[in-house]
Amino acid sequence: MDSVDKLKSELKIRGFSPLTVRNYSFFVEKFLAKTNKPVEELTSDDVKLYISELFDSKSKNTIMLAAASLKFFFKEILGKELTQIKMPKKEKTLPSVLNQEEVRMMIDSADTRKSRLIISLLYSTGLRVSELVNLKVNDLSLTEKTGWVRRGKGAKDRLFAMSESLAKELEEYISEKGEDKLYLFSKQKPLTTRNIQKIIQGTSRRAGINKKVTPHTLRHSFATHLLEQGTDIRVIQSLLGHASLSTTQVYTHISSEQIKRVKNPLDTLGSS
Repeated sequence: MDSVDKLKSELKIRGFSPLTVRNYSFFVEKFLAKTNKPVEELTSDDVKLYISELFDSKSKNTIMLAAASLKFFFKEILGKELTQIKMPKKEKTLPSVLNQEEVRMMIDSADTRKSRLIISLLYSTGLRVSELVNLKVNDLSLTEKTGWVRRGKGAKDRLFAMSESLAKELEEYISEKGEDKLYLFSKQKPLTTRNIQKIIQGTSRRAGINKKVTPHTLRHSFATHLLEQGTDIRVIQSLLGHASLSTTQVYTHISSEQIKRVKNPLDTLGSS
């Protein structure tokens, strides 16, 4: 077994997500190809040189992911400690969200029933795209308008809720597709996340939305709209499956409706 295969096995055994396994393996393979040295001869200087060259073409977040991949590889697979590699702070960009009218336009612009249900479910539940493609029919309790994410991020199960109208639509959709369906939107194998991304991209173009829209945009929109309706942020944290409240608090910074409701001090001058 070569070192990359050992890396993949170690990541899987420790319960890392398929996306993490893919990303870590990608950067390690690129690093090994770039250095073209036997693994026992690799040093911290090799890592520093590789990382420094990424600054010419990659974002800071990508570079940080590459560094994390190599750190894990050196420590857990090669049994070597990397000397301190100082990295730039992670870029803190606020996520893009759709307003409720734009969400309605997205749903109305879906070209198939299945696509409409996928968009509606992403927005109604705040599911991650990886959670949606792995959602099984047996994970749903449509009479209770709930479902379970099984082994989501952090290998945790999570209860989610959906709208009553969507629950009824999904019940009809499942009954019409027959009893041999294992997954909600596919039969015996889950759809790829890339498939869902293409659906979202195509639908946003038809809807005439100029913003960059991804499946995660619908998750961000779900959380932001809940906050604007007065939902407690800790409830939103639970619905999103965030381990830390600080992750959820980003939505307090992007709620345009809350900003619009602030009474401007200029308008109150001379009123007292």
